[in-house]
Amino acid sequence: MYIYIFFRTFVPYFYKMAGIYIHIPFCKSRCKYCDFFSTTQLEKRARYVEALLEEGRMRQHEVSEPIHTIYIGGGTPSMMDRNDFFKIVQCCSEWFNVVKDGSLEITMEANPGDITLEQAQAWRAMGINRLSIGIQSFDDELLQLIGRRHTAEQARQAVAAAQAAGFDNISIDLMYALPSQTMEQWQKDVAEALQLGVQHISTYGLIYEEGTVLTTLLEHGVVEAVDEDTEMQMYDYLVEQLTANGFEHYEVSNFALNGRYSKHNSSYWNNTPYIGLGAGAHSYDGNVRQWNISDLDTYIEQAMAHTLMPEKEILSDEQRHTERVMLGLRTNRGIGIDEIDRSKAQPYIAQGMLIEKDNRIVATTKGYHILNRIIEDLI
Repeated sequence: MYIYIFFRTFVPYFYKMAGIYIHIPFCKSRCKYCDFFSTTQLEKRARYVEALLEEGRMRQHEVSEPIHTIYIGGGTPSMMDRNDFFKIVQCCSEWFNVVKDGSLEITMEANPGDITLEQAQAWRAMGINRLSIGIQSFDDELLQLIGRRHTAEQARQAVAAAQAAGFDNISIDLMYALPSQTMEQWQKDVAEALQLGVQHISTYGLIYEEGTVLTTLLEHGVVEAVDEDTEMQMYDYLVEQLTANGFEHYEVSNFALNGRYSKHNSSYWNNTPYIGLGAGAHSYDGNVRQWNISDLDTYIEQAMAHTLMPEKEILSDEQRHTERVMLGLRTNRGIGIDEIDRSKAQPYIAQGMLIEKDNRIVATTKGYHILNRIIEDLI
């Protein structure tokens, strides 16, 4: 499939907001497929939090818009000390214009093995109201193969503990096209996910990223990749099952019950300003993207000395237009027909890969299979 070349962020269009992303890079162990910035240097966690808070203090005037979302990602945020979380959340509320009307969404990514009833209750008490749980699969052999440190039973127990603690906005991640994964295994994963009673499901086809352990294993013939036809069948089955069970397919990789879209990710797709704090974190002000260095020691040193030197990219009008088309076509709202040359879209409309609705162009499930190709043709 082609649709996963662009899409690694971990967003809809009608949420007008600003958000804060906070990167926690620490992991007890690295998953074999992961190419995100992370580290197992757990002894540096306390110092990192100090640096993170210093960066927030320095940059508190960069976003004037009200903050509607805070997203704590990683890495594995759920393995951090709860007191550190309290400091981070409290400082964000003090330094930024965080909304006080009860609509603030605070999401934390969590590993199933870290979630207990007591821990989930503590997170709720400090204001976290949405959990994103990285389950990936309910097959223990596949979990072990890709380097996850939890079991399927721990995943089930984690969701139950979060629900018992009062979380009513829970998202889970699932991955498909795992090495040698069969349709039967994937069907069981989808069925298990539907039984959990969660409000949101994010799904991603495995990408063999350069430099990861899993890619090395593939190159040496230790694991075997799922063929493209099977991967497409897995995606189609997923869409069919989730939509039949009341989930809205609101973005190429995301499904939600009762409008429980990820507000934070929605701001990315809406080209809304956001600020990223932490090593490797990205920020966007509407015209300029910038990102911190992806090196733990250097980031800590620079943040504590108030000498952060992020890399920057000033977007041209053409780049902003490309992003509007690319991001818009990921969602079920699509893009305005005036954003493109309609004649270029017509062949895809004729093939059922795009549809025209209310003066907008929207990709179908069939179109999602070759979305990158469509986007390239339209821009």
